[in-house]
Amino acid sequence: MSAAAEAHGHGGSHPPPVHYSSRVSPAILGMFLFIASEVMLFGSFFTVYFFDRVVANPPEWPPPPFERPVFVALVNTCILVTSSFTMHWATTAIKRGNRAGLQAGLVLTFLMGLTFLLTQVIEYHRLRFNTGDTAFASTFFGLTGLHGGHVFVGLTILFVMTIRAFRGHFSPEHHHGVEIGGIYWHFVDIMWIIVYVTVYLL
Repeated sequence: MSAAAEAHGHGGSHPPPVHYSSRVSPAILGMFLFIASEVMLFGSFFTVYFFDRVVANPPEWPPPPFERPVFVALVNTCILVTSSFTMHWATTAIKRGNRAGLQAGLVLTFLMGLTFLLTQVIEYHRLRFNTGDTAFASTFFGLTGLHGGHVFVGLTILFVMTIRAFRGHFSPEHHHGVEIGGIYWHFVDIMWIIVYVTVYLL
C-alpha cells in the first residue's frame, strides 16, 4: 500500500468512501425528485380540468344535473389530514427509539388511508354519472381517480413499512425507510387538499 493510499485511509482493493455534496441523503433526494415528477403529472390533469371549465364556460359548474358529494369529500379530507399527523408521529417516534409509537402510528395511518380509499370507492358507486358523461365527468374521475391511485400506492408502502416495523427492522440509526414513506404520504395528503378545493369547492 502506498503512502498516499494510507493517507486517504483505503487500499487498492477497496473504493474510497463516498462523499456527498449535500446533507440530504440520496434516497430522500430521490424521493423529492420523484415527487416533483408527480407534481407535473397532477399539473397536466389540473390543466385539462381548468381548460374544460374555462373554455367551455358553462353557466353553472358543475353543469346540471351533476352534483358533487361535498360533505362526504370533506369527511374524507379530515380523515386523510389526520393520517398525516399519525404518520408524523410514527416518524418522530422511531427517531426517539419508541418502537411502540412507530407501530401504532403506522397502523393508524394505514387504517385511515384505507378508510379514505374505501369511502371514495363507495362514493363512485353512488354517483349518478360516469366518465363518458360530459367533460366535467371525465375530468372529475380523472383527477380524483389519479389521486386514488396514489393513495393505493401509499397504502402498499405503508403495509410493507408496518410489517417491517413489527419485525424490528427500524431503529433511531436506521429509519430512512419510514422517513421516505412518510414524505410520500404527506405528498398524497397535500395533493388531496388541492384536489378537494379545486374539484369540490371552486
